[in-house]
Amino acid sequence: MKATRTLAAAVVAASAVLAGCASNGPSYGNNGYNSGYNNTASMGYGTIESIQVTQAENRTSGGGAVAGALIGALAGNQVGSGSGRTAATVAGGVAGAAIGNNVERNRNAGNGQEMYQVNVRMDNGEYRTVVQDSVYDLRVGNRVRLVDGRVYRY
Repeated sequence: MKATRTLAAAVVAASAVLAGCASNGPSYGNNGYNSGYNNTASMGYGTIESIQVTQAENRTSGGGAVAGALIGALAGNQVGSGSGRTAATVAGGVAGAAIGNNVERNRNAGNGQEMYQVNVRMDNGEYRTVVQDSVYDLRVGNRVRLVDGRVYRY
């Protein structure tokens, strides 16, 4: 009974540590992607200098870390006895979480959405970079208008 309670405490502790490490990342406008400038002052006119294709960042859901923590804690609980078993359970949970998160990230590799980085020289001389999911009929040299973090032909 004591081993079960210890295992449960270790799993809860590992889950709490992992939840504290989870992050949604910085909050960007423009559908979750960094548009490169402050969207509150996003109206303006300019000319497209360049368009580059990029990959959106892959994010993990945390499911791999939780599964890894549980498996690692169970494996660690099989090692040693007494306080050594508790330490092995916690260490197994933490190591399993790290490994599970890496496995999930590697499994999702290459699934990032294709994005377009549009570099615009504004009429006032400043440069702005906008990352958006499509460019439709935009070409280098087009006159464009920036509205709410998106580039449109003008």
